[in-house]
Amino acid sequence: MFIYSLRANTIKLVGVICVALTVLIALIAFIPTYAVSDTPTNADTEVSYRYDKVKTAGDVVEFLSQFGWEVTTEPIEVKTVTIPSEFDKVFSAYNEIQKAQGLNLTKFKGKDVTRYTLCVTNYPDYEGTVYANVLVYRNRVIGGDVCSADASGFVQGFLKSTP
Repeated sequence: MFIYSLRANTIKLVGVICVALTVLIALIAFIPTYAVSDTPTNADTEVSYRYDKVKTAGDVVEFLSQFGWEVTTEPIEVKTVTIPSEFDKVFSAYNEIQKAQGLNLTKFKGKDVTRYTLCVTNYPDYEGTVYANVLVYRNRVIGGDVCSADASGFVQGFLKSTP
C-alpha cells in the first residue's frame, strides 16, 4: 500500500501550472497569426517582384527587367563586398533607400555579398551614365540601387523614377 500526502503548497503549485497551461492554450487558439511574405512588394500598385534565384549575371539582368530597366548583358563589375558591421551616417542613409523598397541590410551586417554593377541603357530624361548595383547573398537580392556616375548625381531604389 502506498500513501501519498498533499500539502497545501503542492496543491497551489499544481493549480498555478494548470492555470498557466490554460492561458497558454487560449492564447494559441484565439490570437490570429499573420503570414509575413518574404518577398517585398510595392504597396502602391500591389505588384510583386521576385528577389530569389539570382545565381548569374543573366539572372541579375532578368531581375532588373522586372522594374523596366534595360541594362547591358555583361556586368561592368562583379565583386565581393562586405556589409559593414557598424553602419556610419552614409551607409545608414543607403539602408533607408533599401527600406523604402522593402529591403533591409541590417541583418546582413558583417556578411560578404556579391555586388553586380551593370550599365542602365534606358534611364529617362538623363544623358549621363547610369549604373544599377545589385547586392546578392545566397542567390537572393538583398539590396541595390540605380545611380548616376556623376559626383553630383542621384541614387534611387529599383523602381523607376526621375532624379
